[in-house]
Amino acid sequence: MQKSILVTGGYGFIGSHTVVELAKAGYRPVIVDNFSNSELWIVDRINKLAGKQITLYEGDYQDKSLLEKIFKAQKIAGVIHFAAYKAVGESVEQPLKYYDNNVSGFVDLLDFLTKKAVNNFVFSSSAAVYGEPPATLVTEETACRPTSPYGWSKYMDEIILKNTCTATKHLKGVALRYFNVVGAHPEAKIGELPKGKPQNLLPIVVQACAKKIPPLTIFGDDYQTPDGTCQRDYVHVVDLARAHVSALDYALHQRKGLFEIYNIGTGKPTSVLELIKTFEKINNIKVPYKIGARRPGDPAAYYAEAKKAKKHLNWQSELTIENACADAWRWQKTLN
Repeated sequence: MQKSILVTGGYGFIGSHTVVELAKAGYRPVIVDNFSNSELWIVDRINKLAGKQITLYEGDYQDKSLLEKIFKAQKIAGVIHFAAYKAVGESVEQPLKYYDNNVSGFVDLLDFLTKKAVNNFVFSSSAAVYGEPPATLVTEETACRPTSPYGWSKYMDEIILKNTCTATKHLKGVALRYFNVVGAHPEAKIGELPKGKPQNLLPIVVQACAKKIPPLTIFGDDYQTPDGTCQRDYVHVVDLARAHVSALDYALHQRKGLFEIYNIGTGKPTSVLELIKTFEKINNIKVPYKIGARRPGDPAAYYAEAKKAKKHLNWQSELTIENACADAWRWQKTLN
């Protein structure tokens, strides 16, 4: 019998890809989403990619009456929680908005789930919990020093989840700290839909090439890296989606009270210029950019050590930065 998995924010960028992979893996996704970071036309596309009609409850994950309705109609075996605000800059400007949705809402959700005796919980965390790492190779043991309310909200949620798993005895929690998420589904039916100005490098490259925003600025080319530009770890969204399925599989077969944290990345640094040059080569297009001054607080380089995920979750990245550049541009061209 298929296990029903509640996916909060299941029509967002990462959530939508995860829903497709869940369905492929034999699970039955049940989505709650208020479409604050997605569009209704994505629904049919996900159904086609999944090969089935996905159950949707439109609304906010903080709406307890909606959750009661879902749990009355569905036998939920686990939860994957994506619903959160995620713009670092906005979190600095509106910290209470982030703490209300990302932390207060998270507490209420966990309280609800523990009362319903839901045993399996996969949490969408972020490498933002590390802040400015002291070393280029970031392990799960690297000290967490968030530098934004967004990062703090994710770190607080991890602590809350860990404490709840310990206290309830039955809840099993897995937190995935993912690095820079890139790409789109290779069939170009779903992908990232940045609302407002994009915040991350590849979406900025894509939109600059599509002439939706001005030429991008590379912030500094004098770092102690091979080409002078910052290096980061870019993980393909489809790989990341599969990591959530692996984390759910793992939780379902573990002892009660489990809490684990995993880095999700490629373990390979890619520089800003390297990504741009790859995008140009793969897509045969010129990326408009200029070199600017460094931004305060930008580390020269950091990337994930993901050995723990490989050992415990049997997961490792398979798709490349070339795949991500091709898929992201293919997706953008469907939106023009």
